[in-house]
Amino acid sequence: MTLRDASVDDVETLFDIRCSVTENHQSREELASLGITVESVGAMVASGDYVTTIAEIGGQPVGFSMAQISEGYVFACFVRPGFHGQGVGGALMAAAEEGLRRAGVKEAWLSTGEEERFRAPGFYRHLGWVDSGHLDDGQIRFTKILAP
Repeated sequence: MTLRDASVDDVETLFDIRCSVTENHQSREELASLGITVESVGAMVASGDYVTTIAEIGGQPVGFSMAQISEGYVFACFVRPGFHGQGVGGALMAAAEEGLRRAGVKEAWLSTGEEERFRAPGFYRHLGWVDSGHLDDGQIRFTKILAP
């Protein structure tokens, strides 16, 4: 597996990966209704305020993570079906955390659903993230202190 920084040219790949997942699946239309479009994500990647990493296996993009530096917020971490359990998600989260840490972020946060069918809460706990309550929309808020 190799990790690389994403560029604006990778935005379609990010959407392909995001829309391929089976847990927390959202179509391009559903994402657009939330304001998450090719244009908005392209602007995010280009802004310099996001650490965006793509994982590749055999030259094929299999996952990505995005973290917003100014908010210390891990916005996304998604892995294509068929590539779970191979360390891809953990490597992408480590890349997001390291990017935030290098930018001076002391504490990061993320949110995820807590439905029993979602594996994400257990995954984040396994990586040392701590449940710090719920957001107004019912999502679990996780935080993690990023060591210097």
